[in-house]
Parts: sequence; structure tokens; C-alpha cells
Amino acid sequence: MTIQFNDEKENKDLEDIHRQEEEQLVEVLAESKYGIPHVNLINIPIENDALRTIPEDEARSQEIAPFKILGHDVHVAVRSPQADKIQTVTDYFTAHGYVPHLYMASLASLEKAWGRYSEISYASESKAGSIDISGDVLKNIAANIQNIVDIKKEIEKTEKGKAHTTSHMLEVILAGSIAVNASDIHLEPEEHIVRLRYRLDGILQEITEIPPEIHKFINSRIKLLSGLKITSHSTAQDGRFSIVMNGDEISLRVSLIPGAYGESIVMRLLNPKSIRVKLEDMGIEPKLYEVFMREIKKPNGLILLTGPTGSGKTTTLYSFLQKIYSTEIKIITIEDPVEYHLPGITQTQVEEDKGYTFLDGLRSALRQDPDVIMVGEIRDSETAKIAVESALTGHLVFSTLHTNNAAGVIPRLIDLDVNPKILVSALSLSIAQRLVRKLCVECKKEIEVSDSEKSIIQKTIENAKAHNKNLADYGVDMTNPFKTYGPTGCEKCNFTGYKGRMGIFEAVHNSAEIEAIIPKNPSEREIKEVASHQGNLNMEEDGLVKILTGKTSFEEVQSVVDFYAE
Repeated sequence: MTIQFNDEKENKDLEDIHRQEEEQLVEVLAESKYGIPHVNLINIPIENDALRTIPEDEARSQEIAPFKILGHDVHVAVRSPQADKIQTVTDYFTAHGYVPHLYMASLASLEKAWGRYSEISYASESKAGSIDISGDVLKNIAANIQNIVDIKKEIEKTEKGKAHTTSHMLEVILAGSIAVNASDIHLEPEEHIVRLRYRLDGILQEITEIPPEIHKFINSRIKLLSGLKITSHSTAQDGRFSIVMNGDEISLRVSLIPGAYGESIVMRLLNPKSIRVKLEDMGIEPKLYEVFMREIKKPNGLILLTGPTGSGKTTTLYSFLQKIYSTEIKIITIEDPVEYHLPGITQTQVEEDKGYTFLDGLRSALRQDPDVIMVGEIRDSETAKIAVESALTGHLVFSTLHTNNAAGVIPRLIDLDVNPKILVSALSLSIAQRLVRKLCVECKKEIEVSDSEKSIIQKTIENAKAHNKNLADYGVDMTNPFKTYGPTGCEKCNFTGYKGRMGIFEAVHNSAEIEAIIPKNPSEREIKEVASHQGNLNMEEDGLVKILTGKTSFEEVQSVVDFYAE
């Protein structure tokens, strides 16, 4: 009988045993000696965006591997967590604008991560026509773009045979969107063409048409950038990637859905500049601005914003937080998702598929000894009750609620089983808001007021007077025939007639009269009537002020506010 040895199998078994022993040893050392978490990269996905934070040769020489990134937070596996090594790693990522979170890993783990560099190596040099998006390249392209006509011209030039057509076209699409302050990019395949549209000031504007054969390559490049499955075309996918431009990290959230003629792509641009809007520049009338400032500077209370999706609630909440931020107070936010990162503020993201809801986030936040809490949305009874109780126990709480107007906040909270007697002391301010486009100051024109518009103007002014509100105090000329303005369109405004957006607001603040009716479970109409004597403009009046002072058009305000003309 001949005994045969399978040396190859035995060697592999030995390697597996050594690898397991090394992993176990690293896990023990991480916890007992170095006090940092252990990570086994063999079992978890490595994000391309994370790897791009450091070149491969640098990662190998330092024996580290970034494997996960969320905004500025980057998770980094290190082989040797000794003090000098840790300091070097921390200094590197901090200098590049990241906040590193360190883990100890085995050499096998690190080698797995380093092996991924080969998959993105051809995507790391923009000038060579690959797909990594260089902020400098986009900056140079954007410098030649003033409006959407320039974007179309650049794309047409690319189609006519420029080298590396696909990469350059994607760069033009991205640079153009940033140059004209678009919030979304839409690539929509149809039977014979692919339509490119940008959302500007909330309205979709058609830019140009792209040949389907080029769109297929752009689709693949966007998938690779976003960490999506390139070969999958029949299921919806979501991903993200980031661009650093002029020192700002612009995050793009990518959504793909299958369609009859190919995958439709929507990229949302989360530009930090868009939330750096000062509270004073949001279109808040001076008297209401004073009310806002008084309430947000209080040490406790509940401040709620209402309005439909896309009405600017998040921007307003962030403006509040930035207004009150100080190194002396702790601010925690619970969001879904964290779209913009605010310095000095602890932000946490809801992950409902993992069981981390707004309610869980709020409960956890309260254990962190916060002074101010921002809850992205109150959706259920438990969250509402805890938010109200938090406001009563020395916390300033900001959140949003689904109602049509400011007066609807109180009935909605009572519907969510909040005790009206507690609500009296907790609720400080209810705000409703909408967004309208501002008329371009370069090309707006005076237009004739129609009979129906005259009726709306007259009725709104009479209602304001009946509640001791004089629109003359808000800059409206009450002596001459009323003037209204409309859009024309020029290069400065991308030929839309509008440039930028502002808010239309109404608010109900806590007062003795409001406190007196809350325990009676009042209707929305009853609250509206009591609040009308507080001196704040309602949505119709605020919208009319902005029309008659030439800031926006009748058409814009009527698209978001209900005027009733008799």
C-alpha cells in the first residue's frame, strides 16, 4: 500500500491555521494591550472612496488601510498601533481634512485591502482620462462656464472627438452643475437619446441630449465611482462619491433605477455652501426674525418646522444650529441621512434597517448630556412624547413635523398622544415655510396686475388690517397703484428669469392666549384665529409682501401658497 501526501493541501491548511492564529492574536492585543477595536477586513467590504484618501504606496509603507468613509469620518485599519505610528496616521488624515477612526488589523486583512487598489488604479489619474474626479480639473472646466448654454457647448465639443470622451463629458456634466449651483443632475434615457437635465432653484431645466452609446460608458463610470455593481442593470441601486473642490467636500448621492431604454441616473449634489445661508439672508421679515432669535436663544423649549419635502426645512434648522453654536454647549443631531457635516456638532444617522430609529437616536442622545438636540423628523407618538419631555427638562429641541401650516402643529402633536397640559410648557415656536424663486435683479420686468390678482391683493391687505398688521411696515408702498414684476431671462439667470430662492414663513409663538386654548384640544382654525393677533405675518401676507416689493412673482407665490380671491 502506497501512502500519498498532498503537500499542496497540507500547506494550504497550515496557512489557514496560521492566518486564524494571527487574527486571534491581533484581536487579543487590540483589546488588552492597545485599547482600540479590532477589525477583520476579510469579512467586510472595502469602500473605494476610502482607499482614495491615501495613495497605495503610502498606505503600504505605513501599513494602514482606510476601509470605510462617511463624510469627513474615515475608518482606518492599522497593523501597529504604537504611539508614534498612530500620531503619523492621525496627522496625515487630519491634514487632508478627515477625522480618522483607528482599528487594529492583521497583515492578511491589510493585504486584502491593498489588493483593491488595483481595481481603482486606472481611476486615479484624471488627466489620463480615467474616472476619478479631480477637483482641480472640475475647477478649470467650471471657470469657462457661466450658464447652461456654456455647458451645452462644452458637451457638444466633447462629442466631436475629444480624447477620452466619456471621462471628459462626465467632468463637464459635474463641473457645469457646480458652476450653475444645480441641486440635482438627471440623466434620463429615451428611445433614441438620453436627456440631461439639472434642477436649478427647484425647477428642472433641460441642458442637452447625449448619445445613448456615450451614456452607457458614463453609466459604468458613475457606478464605479459610487461603489455600485457595474453588471447589474435590472435592479435599483444607491451609492455616493465625493469631490473636493476649493477646499469644500461636495458629496454626490447617486440613485439608479432600471427603465425601458436603460438606467435612469439622478445625482444629488450636497454642497456645503448651500447650507451656509445666514438666517438673515433667508427672506425672514425683520419682526419675525426677532421672534426667531428670541426663541432659539432660550435654554430650553421645543421649536418645530413644518413644510413639504424640498421646502428648505433642513437649511433653516442648520442655520439655527450655526447661529447658537458655541464651544460652551453640546449639540447633537439625529438625521436621516446626515447630508451636511457641521463642525463642532455631533451628528448621528438613522439606520432603520438596523433598528436605529429617530426614537432610539433621541434616547441615546439624551444620555450624552446635550444642551441642544435636533431630531430630523417626529414621525410617531413615542418620539413626540420624548421630544416634549426633553424640552421640559432643560434641553432646547429642534425638529420637523408634517402639517400644512404653523397652526396645525398643536393639533398634530395632540393626535400623537402628547399630553396637552405638558405641551403648554414645552412648545416654544411653530414655523411653517415654503420656498420660492427670487426674480433676477438684472432682467425682471414690471407687469400689469390682473383683475384676479387685484382682488387677492385687496383681500389680503384687508385681512392684515383687521388684525392690526400694516404691510407698509414691511416695505410695501401703499400710496401708489401696486406694482408687480415677472421674469424675462438673461445670461445671469440661465435665461430662466429667476436666480436663487428665499423662504416664505409664518409662525405661532407661545403666548398666554395660546397656552389658554391648548388644554381644550383646539382646532387648527381656532389656533389660527388666536395667533393672528400675535402680529406675525401669515403665509399669504408674507408672500404678498415679497410680491409687492419686487422680490418674486405672483406665479411663484401662488405655486406654494393658497390665495382665495372672491
